Amino acid sequence: MAIQGPIPIGFDQVFPHGCYLVGDVQQVKDFDASTNGRTVYAKDKTTGLPVWQISVIDADPEAKASQKSVTVKILTELQPVPPPPLPDLPIPATASVGPVEIGRCEDGTSWRLKVHGTHVPVAGATGAGKGSVIWSTIRGPPPAPGWCRSGRWTPG
Repeated sequence: MAIQGPIPIGFDQVFPHGCYLVGDVQQVKDFDASTNGRTVYAKDKTTGLPVWQISVIDADPEAKASQKSVTVKILTELQPVPPPPLPDLPIPATASVGPVEIGRCEDGTSWRLKVHGTHVPVAGATGAGKGSVIWSTIRGPPPAPGWCRSGRWTPG
């Protein structure tokens, strides 16, 4: 016997590693009920609640690149409001060749990367954000004023 209707499943089962929002939350249009000049929005057949959607990127490091970006549909009366974006990392007051702060860990502590005298191997699937690790090291070390004459960071 086939299952009738939607399959109830929790967020933690679908995205055990979390996900990243991409774009804005949009109300889903009911193209069959809409006419020229009159837009009708979709409602869930079971609950009658409005249907909203947003594109997300799965944070699972083992997900295939072709399966990382998906559209999630949300049933709720009011438009879901995503949390505000994280603030930018502060620009250091002095240059340093020590470990560079390139981000924040899940527990809120600094994620630091040693860049002086070492190679930095970065691995991941296509679209996983490998380039952001390398670009973050360029943004991290220089102080704001007087660091760039030739387009390259030079200490001192």
